[in-house]
Amino acid sequence: MQSQRLELEGPAGAIEAVRSAPDDGTQLRGTAVVAHPHPQFGGTMDNKVVQTLARAFVMAGFAAVRFNFRGVGASAGAYDGGRGELEDMLAVVQQVVPSGPLAVAGFSFGAFVASQALHALWEERTPTHAVLVGAAASNFDVAQVPEPARMRTLVVHGEHDDVVPLAAVFDWARPQLLPVTVVPGGAHFFHGQLPLLRALVGRHLQAVF
Repeated sequence: MQSQRLELEGPAGAIEAVRSAPDDGTQLRGTAVVAHPHPQFGGTMDNKVVQTLARAFVMAGFAAVRFNFRGVGASAGAYDGGRGELEDMLAVVQQVVPSGPLAVAGFSFGAFVASQALHALWEERTPTHAVLVGAAASNFDVAQVPEPARMRTLVVHGEHDDVVPLAAVFDWARPQLLPVTVVPGGAHFFHGQLPLLRALVGRHLQAVF
């Protein structure tokens, strides 16, 4: 896997990002944009779950772009409760995947933002895949997945998530008839279970919709 640091432009100024891609020169299947956990609780693009998601995409033949929301690392601006962070993610998509196959993913707060991005993009873009891990359904208004996108969307949650109760995710998913993949014994950060998470995401990415 080869990685390249990027400096992109967002509504609040510079956005720090990293693009990773397979190092064997194979034809890319598309580009995934991956969002990180809550900025006010130590979330960055270097979070281990975010890196695991990026690696899963790269192993499946995608380029993966993870980025720091406004006010994190070298990204300009300040935390904006999800509104500005959605603008950041859409700006990243516009610059790194202006056309062609797109996937969106996120962890925790990042899953909330990724769900909002999927909803905002759906009318003009059709992401090939979406991956929402540890979705912060008890804390934020995680967007409903557009009905045609539900088969393309993988939702993964830990059975014993101590940050976002599993019941909250089921309450969000149930009206949509959206399946939830539960990792037995898993906590919010999937300690000791990141290889399993990577495998679950990789299996989802093998499907062509």
